[in-house]
Amino acid sequence: MEASSSGSTISSVTGGKAKTHQPEGREDLQVNQLETQIWIKPDIQKTDVDFSEILNAIQEIAKDVNIFFDELEGVNSPSKDDDSLLHHGNLTSTSDDASRLEVVGEEVPDKNKTNGLYFRDGKCRIDYILVYRKSNPQTEKREVFERNIRAEGLQMEKESSLTNSDIIFVKLHAPWEVLGKYAELMNVRMPFRIEKQISRFRGWLPRKPMKLDKETLPDLEENDCYTAPFSQQRIHHFIIHNKDTFFNNATRSRIVHHILQRVKYEEGKNKIGLNRLLSNGSYEAAFPLHEGSYRSKNSIKTHGAENHRHLLYECWASWGVWYKYQPLDLVRRYFGEKIGLYFAWLGWYTGMLFPAAFIGLFVFLYGVTTLNHCQVSKEVCQATDIIMCPICDKYCPFMRLSDSCIYAKVTHLFDNGATVFFAVFMAVWATVFLEFWKRRRAVIAYDWDLIDWEEEEEEIRPQFEAKYSKKERMNPISGKPEPYQAFADKCSRLIVSASGIFFMICVVIAAVFGIVIYRVVTVSTFAAFKWALIRNNSQVATTGTAVCINFCIIMLLNVLYEKVALFLTNLEQPRTESEWENSFTLKMFLFQFVNLNSSTFYIAFFLGRFTGHPGAYLRLINRWRLEECHPSGCLIDLCMQMGIIMVLKQTWNNFMELGYPLIQNWWTRRKLRQEYGTQGKTRFPQWEKDYNLQPMNAYGLFDEYLEMILQFGFTTIFVAAFPLAPLLALLNNIIEIRLDAYKFVTQWRRPLASRAKDIGIWYGILEGIGILSVITNAFVIAVTSDFIPRLVYAYKYGPCAGQGEAGQKCMVGYVNASLSVFLVSDFENRSEPTSNGSEFSGSPLKYCRYRDYRDPPHSPVPYGYTLQFWHVLAARLAFIIVFEHLVFCIKHLISYLIPDLPKDLRDRMRREKYLIQEMMYEAELERLQKERKERKKNGKSYHNEWP
Repeated sequence: MEASSSGSTISSVTGGKAKTHQPEGREDLQVNQLETQIWIKPDIQKTDVDFSEILNAIQEIAKDVNIFFDELEGVNSPSKDDDSLLHHGNLTSTSDDASRLEVVGEEVPDKNKTNGLYFRDGKCRIDYILVYRKSNPQTEKREVFERNIRAEGLQMEKESSLTNSDIIFVKLHAPWEVLGKYAELMNVRMPFRIEKQISRFRGWLPRKPMKLDKETLPDLEENDCYTAPFSQQRIHHFIIHNKDTFFNNATRSRIVHHILQRVKYEEGKNKIGLNRLLSNGSYEAAFPLHEGSYRSKNSIKTHGAENHRHLLYECWASWGVWYKYQPLDLVRRYFGEKIGLYFAWLGWYTGMLFPAAFIGLFVFLYGVTTLNHCQVSKEVCQATDIIMCPICDKYCPFMRLSDSCIYAKVTHLFDNGATVFFAVFMAVWATVFLEFWKRRRAVIAYDWDLIDWEEEEEEIRPQFEAKYSKKERMNPISGKPEPYQAFADKCSRLIVSASGIFFMICVVIAAVFGIVIYRVVTVSTFAAFKWALIRNNSQVATTGTAVCINFCIIMLLNVLYEKVALFLTNLEQPRTESEWENSFTLKMFLFQFVNLNSSTFYIAFFLGRFTGHPGAYLRLINRWRLEECHPSGCLIDLCMQMGIIMVLKQTWNNFMELGYPLIQNWWTRRKLRQEYGTQGKTRFPQWEKDYNLQPMNAYGLFDEYLEMILQFGFTTIFVAAFPLAPLLALLNNIIEIRLDAYKFVTQWRRPLASRAKDIGIWYGILEGIGILSVITNAFVIAVTSDFIPRLVYAYKYGPCAGQGEAGQKCMVGYVNASLSVFLVSDFENRSEPTSNGSEFSGSPLKYCRYRDYRDPPHSPVPYGYTLQFWHVLAARLAFIIVFEHLVFCIKHLISYLIPDLPKDLRDRMRREKYLIQEMMYEAELERLQKERKERKKNGKSYHNEWP
């Protein structure tokens, strides 16, 4: 499922980076799908005609005058929340008013007037939409905010909603001057013109390998060029075919959003930013527009794609292309690098799950094929004369060991000879996955022009700037003053935040303690149940209901965790947006990880380990007897816990991600159809259609990443107990990729295009999970499963003792050797069962058996540990130490052998550096020669001095 990002890239090149680049002014796309040519229809009329110097001067003067009047109007106007800029909406939005910036001699395309992507003049593209209600009382704040917006040079147009006259849409457009100014401030990299003196190097420029699915990806036009931070002083060096399309839609909306985040709405340094106005309700929504409809009446094979959104839907979000590569470069162009990196990582993770799922399925099938030859399950099924002690007080009856035959067989499916190999494989797999992702990320970062993009280029959060604006210090990198947070203030905030995290983790532990109490109480209730099916499977019923209740508690606590994590993160006052996201991410992951896995850890490592023995049970608060494992072992409980939680969690997440937006959008469309009919909705302008969609999550990609990271934990941490976890994860992720794509393209408003160099703090979390998985799997094999006791019996106590063999014939008698004998008359009064066991032999039972290695009741030390117990304990500790050291050595060896950068990429970067030096040398040489010629032409001579 991982898509190739090489191929249809819209380039990026750092500094003098020579790479394939799609000029921003070029809107035409071509895709070869099923040997059919597909093209994107241009949204605007393009022209390569060069205006004369006089006409250019007239245009610049006209724009300057209009900007001047905009600023003057913003200063003098007492209110812009009235109807002075408001035009009542109509189904086509085809006002004939001419734009103030319309140039004489240019006609306004009728298509631009009707598609809802432009102002009423059909020329000014809508870069951003703000939405508010007339009835909202925050009028004064909006007036100041909009006045300051116009003072920044942005053009504004208002229009009322077609469905609700109380809703007002504020359309914003950034003219060329504003875009150029802020693109330079934001270090936006744009395609740089190749000079003639370096044209001889063109054939040597590094090119990206073409690794794309030609039937899925559009083959965007590629040109050899460089990218550099935009500079108005060097504007003649940039490739500009059309100023209106030089900056693509995603870049334009990002620039406008950057401006809106720093515009004041009240006097005072802390009264700035669009986010604050959205939080206090001054504006109801803010979003960039989609590029049009994602559907078309005409086939894409014959008529081409209407726009990039339509092309993304057909080639990426459609369920029919689930088996094809993702068009990552097109995703990056439309949604930005941050979202593009998420889908690149998700595709890489899904692709890497194929070998893990195959090996896990092999382990399961190995258990199925060897089930009939398993000596242990045979002995359990044939042990009709072995009577087991009750698993709870009073109401639990005695039971034959053969009654747990089915559970013994199910346990063998997961706990067999291949389990250890699979645990080692998954630990190594996690390392290989992370190491190769680093290489993949490096290639993507190079192709997407992110190599030189550092956090230092990121802007300071407006909230941090407002909070600490009174304290400033000199930035050691830029040399400019910036807000400063004192060390004592930062430490105190971190201490309070850490205390909050510790408290919430204690809440989770308390919830797990409540689940434990539920299990020990209800097992007796189910044992006394009238329904025979429940009564005979009381322990399984207890585990199943406890897991479901635990899942409900997990969902409820997640709502609380989100609010607490948000509060603690804002309390810390992170400096940049990436620091805020990393802090919030770490808290939410800790909360959800502990919440989701605490019960699993209890079942894996504590259930049945500290229960005591019949006649001397350990009790909770000296009242409730701690729960014991099933006679066939504790692994079946762990399998049920993982299977139910994993399936329920993924099903719930998929419903909330897609089902909820689908229902909301369907209900909105239904109301519009009832009021305007089926034809009315199709004629709504684009801003009206997008407003009726669901907004993207307030925390961006956090939920998507968190879902996958938690799934990665289930896939690796307890995979020794549930080998089918990678297969379930693979099936879910194949659906998840197209589900997320469908959601982004069709159900959500267009998110703001953001830049990112990697997946952030999630990579460190993945490494931590990989280390934890080695430890947990070692303990699961050594403590939870019966792998070690079986090995000890085969080599030390079985029929093959001393022969160095451990086959199935060496396991004869293992079940009897693993059970201890208890005298029924030694039961405590509160533990004595109501039944005397006469239904088994016709007379009251005298002895019963239980899982442990203890001496019989008539030995010199009744119920003391046997020598076999100490042998098993020593073998378990030895296995944990050997397993962990072996796997960690393999992991570090793999990390050392796999370089972070592919060799071809390293060569391309070195070649690039060499070419840059050559170009600089030739440029300087040409400059000196030109100066020498000018001196000779002017008759100036200079005496050569020695040396």
